[in-house]
Amino acid sequence: MDGEGGSFRLAKSAAVKLSEMGERTKQLGSAMRDPHQQKRIILVIVCVALLLDNMLYMVIVPIIPDYLADLESEQSEHVHLVLHSNTSSANSTNQDNINKDNLDIQIGVLFASKAILQLLVNPLSGTFIDRVGYDIPLLIGLTVMFVSTCIFAFAENYATLFVARSLQGLGSAFADTSGFAMIADKYTEEAERSRALGISLAFISFGSLVAPPFGGVLYEFAGKRVPFIVLASVCLVDGVLLLTVIKPFSNRTRENMPVGTPIYRLMIDPYIAVVAGALTMANIPLAFLEPTIANWMETTMHSTQWEMGLTWLPAFFPHVLGVYITVKLAAKNPHLQWFYGALGMVIIGASSCTVPACKTFGQLIAPLCGICFGIALVDTALLPTLAFLVDVRHVSVYGSVYAIADISYSIAYAMGPIVAGQIVHNLGFVQLNLGMGLVNVLYAPALLLLRNVCQMKPSYSERDNLLDEAPQGLYDTIKMEEVRAKKKGYSSAGNCLSVDENGFDSFRAQESSGPEYT
Repeated sequence: MDGEGGSFRLAKSAAVKLSEMGERTKQLGSAMRDPHQQKRIILVIVCVALLLDNMLYMVIVPIIPDYLADLESEQSEHVHLVLHSNTSSANSTNQDNINKDNLDIQIGVLFASKAILQLLVNPLSGTFIDRVGYDIPLLIGLTVMFVSTCIFAFAENYATLFVARSLQGLGSAFADTSGFAMIADKYTEEAERSRALGISLAFISFGSLVAPPFGGVLYEFAGKRVPFIVLASVCLVDGVLLLTVIKPFSNRTRENMPVGTPIYRLMIDPYIAVVAGALTMANIPLAFLEPTIANWMETTMHSTQWEMGLTWLPAFFPHVLGVYITVKLAAKNPHLQWFYGALGMVIIGASSCTVPACKTFGQLIAPLCGICFGIALVDTALLPTLAFLVDVRHVSVYGSVYAIADISYSIAYAMGPIVAGQIVHNLGFVQLNLGMGLVNVLYAPALLLLRNVCQMKPSYSERDNLLDEAPQGLYDTIKMEEVRAKKKGYSSAGNCLSVDENGFDSFRAQESSGPEYT
């Protein structure tokens, strides 16, 4: 009897637990169907993907140089023994210097390979995202990043590391672009969109600045594989969450997706071109200082290893502060987005020019914080502007325009590890910083071209009048075309035109349409 009673109680307990799990599953399912909850979950998925991408980009900084140096020493140990036994010490020293130069070149090429491949793939990934939607490309990006991270963990030679780094660039071209585009699509209100993109930028900053100490500590105490295995596990969890929440392969809405504006037409849009140029110029100081500042600190300040390792960590806080301030200011004065971007470029330029004047580690923190604060202003102000420009001048499909933004970043970070060292070697560290600062200050007035962008509002009023329900981002264009077709008495073929057909004369289109929209 006792055995039967125990079995009964066990079965009853299991039944209660199953019932509780069923209730939780139902609650989770209802939360998934709630548009507001789904938007938040999508934002979390995208932010984790961006965090992972930037942690993978920077986590190798303290690991790979030391690891490659060990590989180089093991491979050349026999050669060194022969050299030391058969040649003079002077010749041996020259050979050591040559090996060090070759190692520096290898490290620079390895660091740049990710951004170079990302730069090459982005035009194709942007067009692909416009065709199939945002969820499948994000899943592809996470999958490739997971594979590249696993290869990093178990790579034992330079060629394998190079393949892993290049694969990461391929994954980033899909994950970053589709992530930003998905945020722009789901958050259609300007203030809400700026806030969501600002949160994603904070995750990017956190990943970039925390990854070096994270990788360095785990590499020191647990070995090379552990940091990459941890990141691969997080990437796998994010991919599973994406499959669970968004269910990319069961979504059939993409079959009626409007055709986005070709990327080459977006590139020749003067407003988008100005924004893309500003994103590149603003990120050049950070991209060029990352591979050069450690050697300069060691030479001029005699900095310790921990100081060089923590160089950029304090800059995380002003970057987040810059994102927060810009989001708040943009919500109150959205017509001044161009000014916030221009102000950020001036701050970047002034801070860059003051870096060579620093004599101690404490002094250096201030200009580096200024650079990151300025980058936060530029990115937070101009990334939402790209989505707005597509809304009012083209088709509300965001893959290609954020591919252009990713290209802008990739140009800076592809040149940084390769070009910066050559400039320092040929001209000097001071000239490098003065040049970067001057370029940013001189480019800032170009953002005046965006001062009237806020007046390009006809598509929002038109959308609100044509649609019977609240805007839904990417699919607004589909519904607008359906209503237009019914009014005009013909069926839409699926190719959706922009607010103005050529995408450039929005002001004239606004004047000819009669009443002025606000």
